[in-house]
Amino acid sequence: MTKGTLYGLGIGPGDPDLITLKAYNILRRAPVLAYPAAEEQDSLARSIVERHLPGGQIEVPIRMPMRVERFPAQEVYDWAAEELGKHLDEGRDIACLCEGDPFFYGSFSFLFERMVEHHNVQVVPGVSSLTGCAAVLGAPLATRNDTLAVLPATLKAEELAARLHVADAAAIIKVGRHIEKVRAVLRECGLEENAHYVERATMDNQQWMPLSEMAGANAPYFSMVLMHRRGAAWA
Repeated sequence: MTKGTLYGLGIGPGDPDLITLKAYNILRRAPVLAYPAAEEQDSLARSIVERHLPGGQIEVPIRMPMRVERFPAQEVYDWAAEELGKHLDEGRDIACLCEGDPFFYGSFSFLFERMVEHHNVQVVPGVSSLTGCAAVLGAPLATRNDTLAVLPATLKAEELAARLHVADAAAIIKVGRHIEKVRAVLRECGLEENAHYVERATMDNQQWMPLSEMAGANAPYFSMVLMHRRGAAWA
């Protein structure tokens, strides 16, 4: 029996129309659909592609703990690898949904490392949150010889500042409860006025504004701060 293939499908940052043709075609023909979901909530990834689903697929929700201290939850990925491996061994292809791009800070990487040695695994790249946010702002991330840094907001303030000092442009991701730290570091570096805040880029409820106008001590999971030292890449 020919074994199935696990496809890590990048489905984009939220707009259902931002799925690639390759991902769409695999999604339509795969007999098994896997996707991340919070422990007691519907799956955002599934909702993004819902209009494209053919119906009749075997669905495997991968329930993730949303508590910071438990992520990544190794036992969840161990379970998922075993469960999905059974379908692959029985010859069924699997479309595994990945918001944005699977290999751009995607949780699919934790599944990939567990399965690639013993199973057929293919990654289908998707529109990332990084390019989605830039498009919403209508601002190029970088041009010509600019250096672009992608920085997790979870870094310590001093490390974040050090990396900002040597970058022409930066995308600060994983903002969430770290928004005040990010704002303070950018202010200390003299870069707050050159930074913009974007949340839920390409979704129906997207918002964007200068970082200085963003109120509140918390940001949603799907949020990012974009900064360019010149104020704009074309300046």
